[in-house]
Amino acid sequence: MKTTEELKQIATQVRRDILRMTTGAKSGHPGGSLGTTEWFVAMHFNLLDTDPSRFTMQGEGEDMLFVSQGHITPVIYSTMARRGYFPVSELATFRKFGTRLQGHPSTAHNLPGIRMASGSLGQGLSVGVGAALGKAMTGDKHLVYTMHGDGELEEGQIWEAAMFAGAKKVDNLIATVDCNNQQIDATVDEVMTLGDLRAKFESFLWQVIVIDNGNDMQQVLDGMAKAKSLTGQGKPVAVLLKTKMGYGVDFMQDTNKYHGAVLSADVLPQALAQLPETLGDF
Repeated sequence: MKTTEELKQIATQVRRDILRMTTGAKSGHPGGSLGTTEWFVAMHFNLLDTDPSRFTMQGEGEDMLFVSQGHITPVIYSTMARRGYFPVSELATFRKFGTRLQGHPSTAHNLPGIRMASGSLGQGLSVGVGAALGKAMTGDKHLVYTMHGDGELEEGQIWEAAMFAGAKKVDNLIATVDCNNQQIDATVDEVMTLGDLRAKFESFLWQVIVIDNGNDMQQVLDGMAKAKSLTGQGKPVAVLLKTKMGYGVDFMQDTNKYHGAVLSADVLPQALAQLPETLGDF
């Protein structure tokens, strides 16, 4: 277990990784990756009951995490590497020809930590529900976690899976929604407003908690611990995680500009100057 301050130091390094990976590849999705960094660091280093040294695709005897909005691979890969799933040096191969670190997660390359090819939005909750049911059927008491973007909730398959999970009392499942109100073309409200998400999930028979500042490490730790405490009570749990896209770099924050656009090599140093090196760059 890491202290909150240690987790903050890791998060700063992960943000450096995200920017250096995407600029090096000249492609990628830094905005949502920066915004969800605290969540991924808290999960991988303190909250998930996992052991990178014994990763299996089946996930027996450990918690499982499925990231449905697979375009945020920069934060996925950085936190997994820093946690020990594969060498940190491999981050330099992000999106390069022949790499295991594809732009969207791929199971074809046998990358430890990846159990689902994702990025075709809307599918991750269905996969999570299936995995959670599998654990329940085999008596495995570990949990299944999923992560989603709020724009992704415009996909109908999400709500079919949510309806099923509530109706079938899949109570070993925690689904987190990154609520940054940004998607590739505009704000979520401008594209297709989601209305009252809490009321929606509750109407589908879920328990819901809200983390008001998903970029505050302590709030993330406390909120996810609260979510875990609600499992096993006959309902799945939804966490509404309010974040700022691009968090950590002032000129990238609160805009969809960097959803799928990267910093140029000449601008990168300006961003890295706001993120001091803490663990050593790859």
